[in-house]
Parts: sequence; C-alpha cells; structure tokens
Amino acid sequence: MMRMCEILEMENINKGETIQLLKNNEKSIFFLKKGTIKIMDTPNDTVKYIVKRGNIFGELSLYNEQAAAEEQAVALEDCIICYIEADRMEKIMEKHKSLKNGVLKVYGIRIKKLERRLRDLLYKDSSLRITEFVTDYIKEFGETQNDRIIAKNLLSHKDISHLTNTSRQTVSNVMSCLRKETVIDYDSQYISMLIA
Repeated sequence: MMRMCEILEMENINKGETIQLLKNNEKSIFFLKKGTIKIMDTPNDTVKYIVKRGNIFGELSLYNEQAAAEEQAVALEDCIICYIEADRMEKIMEKHKSLKNGVLKVYGIRIKKLERRLRDLLYKDSSLRITEFVTDYIKEFGETQNDRIIAKNLLSHKDISHLTNTSRQTVSNVMSCLRKETVIDYDSQYISMLIA
C-alpha cells in the first residue's frame, strides 16, 4: 500500500464532470477517495452501477479492453480520485497477491449484484424492484441519524429506472407511493427511511 501511495496521482473532480477512463490512450485504474460516481454504459446511455467512497473503478481495463472502452464515469458529487496506469497496476498485482485478490473480490461483488438484478427482473414486479433498490441504496449510502438512515439523493428517477429495468414514470409513481406510506421521505437533496 505504501508503494501504491507513492505512485498514485490524485485529482479533484467536480459534480457532473465526466472522468476520462482512458487518458492519453493509457488505461487507468481509479480509486475513489471521496464522493460518489456512476458508471455508465455509453452505447446504451444507461447506468450500470454506483461506486461509493473507498472503492475501485475502471478495473475492467485489466481484463477486457473492449468492454472498458464502452464505460464512462460521471461524478454524482464533488469527488477526489486517485489513479494509476493499468500496466503499472498489473505489475504491482503480480508482486502482491493480496491486492490482486482484493480487485477480484470487488469484481465478484459486482457480479453478485448483477446476478441479483437479473433474478429480480425475472421474479419480481417493477414496484418491488424499485422499492428494494431504493431501500438498499439508503442502507448502503446513508448514515444513521437518530431514528432514520439518511442518504444524499444523488440519483435521478431516470437513473433508478435504468438500474431497476423500469420506466421513469413507474419510478416516480412508486416513489410517491412510498412517501405517502411513510416508508421513505425525500427531497432534492436527501432521501431517508426509518430504521427497521
């Protein structure tokens, strides 16, 4: 880790900015030090997944260059990222198996989440998919304050519709129903729910 700290480059990214996963034709691996990022599938213009502070992204370039070229990262809030060229990262991973295992673990977790999304698509209706996604998002990205878990409201209804394979209108309807039933509460900045 000390060696990594010496060679990582750091950069501040403003909210809404696109992070170039390919800089000067060099593939890079990114570590998110602060903030939240959404990874977009550029051919379909859809959200693939959300990356929170302390996680890695762009690691797909280590395994599949073509697929990595089809990804784009967008800052959902002001962020601090650290990055390293993929070639250097590969050399470090060869020397330090624990780092390689860590990257594979991150990738495995993403695959598990995608498997769950696919299973949900097959066996759950759109309302349940949206409800579960929103409550999972609050639990994963939120902080406990008194009797509530409060998260920044960083995703648009369109983003949620992409992540749940539903329409934006359906997301709006379900979110309104959840608010009326006091399952969640939200405004333009925050989304929250009672601690179960």
